[in-house]
Amino acid sequence: MCGIVGFTGQENALPILMKGLYSLEYRGYDSAGIAVFTDDGLQVVKTKGRIANLEEKLHEAGNPSSTCGIGHTRWATHGGPSDRNSHPHLGGRDGKVAVVHNGIIENYLFLREQLEKHGYEFQSETDTETVAHLIDFLHKGRQQEDLAQTVLTALSLLRGSYALGVVSMEDSREIVAARRDNPLIIGLGEGENMIASDITAIISRTRRYIILDDNEVAVVRPERVTVYNQLGDVVDKPVQEVSWDLSAAEKGGYAHFMLKEIMEQPRAVADTVRPRIQDGRIVFEDNGLTDERLRETEHIHIIACGSALHAGMVGQSVIESMGRVRCSVSVASEFRYTDPIVKEKDLCIVISQSGETADSLAAMRQAQAEGAFTLAIVNVVSSSIARQADGVLYTWAGPEIAVATTKGYSAQLAALYLVAAKLALARGLMDEAEERSFCEALLELPESIHKMLEDVGTVQYLASKYTNRSSVFYLGRGLDYAAALEASLKLKEISYVHSEAYAAGELKHGTISLIEDGTLVVALATQKRLFEKTVSNIREVTARGAEVILVTTEDFDGDVSACRCVIRLPACLERFAASLSIIPLQLFAYYVAVERSCDVDKPRNLAKSVTVE
Repeated sequence: MCGIVGFTGQENALPILMKGLYSLEYRGYDSAGIAVFTDDGLQVVKTKGRIANLEEKLHEAGNPSSTCGIGHTRWATHGGPSDRNSHPHLGGRDGKVAVVHNGIIENYLFLREQLEKHGYEFQSETDTETVAHLIDFLHKGRQQEDLAQTVLTALSLLRGSYALGVVSMEDSREIVAARRDNPLIIGLGEGENMIASDITAIISRTRRYIILDDNEVAVVRPERVTVYNQLGDVVDKPVQEVSWDLSAAEKGGYAHFMLKEIMEQPRAVADTVRPRIQDGRIVFEDNGLTDERLRETEHIHIIACGSALHAGMVGQSVIESMGRVRCSVSVASEFRYTDPIVKEKDLCIVISQSGETADSLAAMRQAQAEGAFTLAIVNVVSSSIARQADGVLYTWAGPEIAVATTKGYSAQLAALYLVAAKLALARGLMDEAEERSFCEALLELPESIHKMLEDVGTVQYLASKYTNRSSVFYLGRGLDYAAALEASLKLKEISYVHSEAYAAGELKHGTISLIEDGTLVVALATQKRLFEKTVSNIREVTARGAEVILVTTEDFDGDVSACRCVIRLPACLERFAASLSIIPLQLFAYYVAVERSCDVDKPRNLAKSVTVE
């Protein structure tokens, strides 16, 4: 959520900041702004709405030229979207300090009351303005301290989460950055340096970067970057390098990032699987998931949010069927508040595309406190969850820009298949011949996904036919129920069509009252032992006027005469079917959203990386 970018160097900062903000649009936002140094002091330009609105305001302001500045895209938490609630916020009566902030300051009301007693007047409803005034107040009271020391003092008074970019009129070439439970990186250039909440904002200028850890403060100047811990000691940070090319974060000729990323799923799955299969055997990197640990595991907890949760539900089914270990799936935001029973021999798998999901990070920390071994399945290298987990299994999906995940979800499924097989091997439930057969089938999965992507025309037709339906229902059993949940989420989050997913057997327990003439029902049937049951459910809804799209396997031999359309999957292992059935339903959601003229890559009210609880 939200985006931060800052630049200090020799060139005009404004176009660099704007390009950085545009690259962060996918994170979700409702307003944008910049602060740059001019001859008249700190100039702040900000506005409600899209970055294009900010460009218009900057043009009206004469496009101020400066070699140092900070920018921000805001996703509203404290106070609605408005010009005055937008970032950056100025501190003090003379506005000599400017602050941008991602996160939530939990004790801002107390601090606000104290600052008002000292004569500070607030212009916004935000928690961030409190930080700006607090830094100004402390800086004036400690005139011998530099800005970094003042920020360190301020951080000791803040309770909550933050990524901060701070500038002061005392040094027009310096940015001070800090973080706690919110991502922040520093891009390292030649005679210039940047701060950003994501690599995408810096990659057009540099591939080298460092990651700030919690409670660290960095002083960023054109010629150097110095990082301090909370005691004020200098910290030597390892320099990392972006492994993917800039073109991976560009549309490459596609109308939307989401369509490009749907089409990239064969590669994403292949890149996740192939390095971990050697000579027909599963070989994990050193992530602590040893055979001994897997043999001793008594309970596996899968913790995730949104699409990652649905991947986890598929993983639960595959893990229990292959490894015969009790496995439970928990919504990350609920995990800590249910007083979960977690023991030392438990394995906790935390799934997050960004690796920065606040609820998942907090849940993982609780599991670690209870003594469980934590394994992170994440896409972003060196993200917070990846760095704090006991072991990491990276999904090599590449950058995912569209808010609605597609290739990230498919890569998570592939990683979970590998974990399930590794568990079965460690516990003696799979022999070498079975392992080789499993690996062969898994290596064929990318080609099967590619085949599913070839029949775009059918899905486009269905989307145009059903785009104006007010409600859509998805039905499935077992693995198909998990896939139905993900398909329903895709439709509602990007097209704003009301959709729900139900376990098909629950229809008769109330849901069927919502079925009427013309209601669209998407039924999934990929598990042979459940074919007859699903056919019965289809008949129940068609008898009440529903129009049914069936997604099933090549060998489905049930009566399909009542279905308006049947989409068949290529042959695959039954436990991999969720990786194929989701493909046409991702495309269906995409084309419905296009038909409805929705902002596909940046759906309203949503953010890519949910870094607040």
